[in-house]
Amino acid sequence: LRCGMRTTKCQLMATSLCIMLLGLSIATLSTVTHHGLHFTLISNISPESNAYRVIHHAAFYVGICLSMTLILAALLSSAATVRESRCLTATGFFCFALAFCGLISAACWTYTHSTEVEDSVMDVYDLVYEEVRRNVSSFRRHELTAIHEAFLCCGKHSPFGDTAAVEHKTCPPGQAPAAGQDCLREIQGFLKKHIDFVSTLLGITICFTVYGMVLTSFLWFSIHFSNNLDRKGKYILQ
Repeated sequence: LRCGMRTTKCQLMATSLCIMLLGLSIATLSTVTHHGLHFTLISNISPESNAYRVIHHAAFYVGICLSMTLILAALLSSAATVRESRCLTATGFFCFALAFCGLISAACWTYTHSTEVEDSVMDVYDLVYEEVRRNVSSFRRHELTAIHEAFLCCGKHSPFGDTAAVEHKTCPPGQAPAAGQDCLREIQGFLKKHIDFVSTLLGITICFTVYGMVLTSFLWFSIHFSNNLDRKGKYILQ
């Protein structure tokens, strides 16, 4: 039993370290997503009726909460491993279970709503582009230029007529309109890569979290039965 406990403690320490690094990675990714140029630009431009701004802020807070839960679970598990405390082990298991529920929900939402995120961002670009094409607002021209510079693209294929004038005024410097990439495809490709990276990170974190739950539960039972064996045959006279 002691040999099995030592093996479990070594594995749990290594797993806790990996989970702590994964929690820091999720926090970093959430911060980059919230404050990154591409995402903040679209969020600031998007109208109130568009769902992207809500998704943009919600993703940041959910990511930070998940990372804090994972880091807390890793710290509690490490402390429980060193002190062989059933209370700390049970608390660490509870934090792992809580993080697991949050990770599963985030992964499912990412899988089922990835198309909605892409559509909301492309709707923002369509709105800005068409307003510039109709000369509705000169300020929209600066916003469209900023999008083109951020995503390194230029214009789109529009069924409403020639768009060369719009692309000539809003293309990044040194990029000819004829050689420009379709912005809708560029935006969709950028978001797809980002969402795939998020899904991969969530999947890896879920696997380590499940393994952490298994190790903490096994350690709790090991400590429990070890204490009972240590007390076997000992009596207290009152």
